[in-house]
Amino acid sequence: MSRLELGEGSLYDLIIVGGASAGLTAALYSSKQGLKTLLVTKDLGGQALLTNEIQNYPGHENIGGFELMSKFEDQAKSHGAEIVYDEVVEIIRRDDFCFRVKTPTKSFQSCAIVLAFGKTPRDLGVPGEQDMKGRGVSYCAICDGSLFKDRKVAVVGLADPALDAALLLSNIASRVYVIHSLDRLVGSYETLEALKTKDNVEFIPNSTVLRINGSMKVESLTILNSKTREEKEMRVEGIFIELGYIAKTDFVKDLVQLNSRKEIIANKDGSTSQPGVFAAGDVTDAPYKQVVISAGQGAIAALSAYNYLQRLKGRPAIRGDWKTAVKKS
Repeated sequence: MSRLELGEGSLYDLIIVGGASAGLTAALYSSKQGLKTLLVTKDLGGQALLTNEIQNYPGHENIGGFELMSKFEDQAKSHGAEIVYDEVVEIIRRDDFCFRVKTPTKSFQSCAIVLAFGKTPRDLGVPGEQDMKGRGVSYCAICDGSLFKDRKVAVVGLADPALDAALLLSNIASRVYVIHSLDRLVGSYETLEALKTKDNVEFIPNSTVLRINGSMKVESLTILNSKTREEKEMRVEGIFIELGYIAKTDFVKDLVQLNSRKEIIANKDGSTSQPGVFAAGDVTDAPYKQVVISAGQGAIAALSAYNYLQRLKGRPAIRGDWKTAVKKS
């Protein structure tokens, strides 16, 4: 999964925030309708990556979360959707009723938005993390692992997400340090045993990261041993943070209406309180947080966004999608 570098202020018909089932499906449907579509996501696959077996997705008796999300991604990209691995930190409504979508390092523009970011990977919350995002700090080993071939990396976290990331990276990086705050790691017995056979994997127990160091990119970590209280510097070129997921809607609280649980209030067509902004998936107030439901909501939001843009241009809206892609005139 490669990164796509785009210029400042790049213009799109539709920007989708979030790269799991809702966002990827929205990207597929909007691209099929001929919209120039950008998907911005901190990771790819979201919480589905935590599931080794999905047994209730139609058409698949049993499929892994990673495999299913990879199929979603490939299909969306095959129809022209572009993907940037970054975190959206601000969405601003412009005077012309279009939007500016900002990440820590880039800015994009569109006249329609789909919010489909579900739950967001949890930050580590240490100095240097925000500055080094996309410069060695990653929250998705599947997305970014290939960028660290034959390099030294660290994985920070507990339980299966951290173990799975470490096992994946052990086949790519020259050295993988697994930093965890307990005496021993907890998680899948099979994955732990597999990691123990890897000569390039080293466990760093009873330790926490104090700082992420570097100028233009990650160069080292300052870690603290909770038992000896000793601080030391560890030279690495990448750090993968695997601390689970959190609902993170504060950056849109002034853009769209939220409920008491900080979920985005969305109508049946995916529209929100802000014209031109649509929402889908686990980030909304809809019940039943399931992959298949999020995918369906992503399709609805994308088609609603397409109709919204059609109306802005004075063109007829569509009533269904039982057809091939529409070419833009």
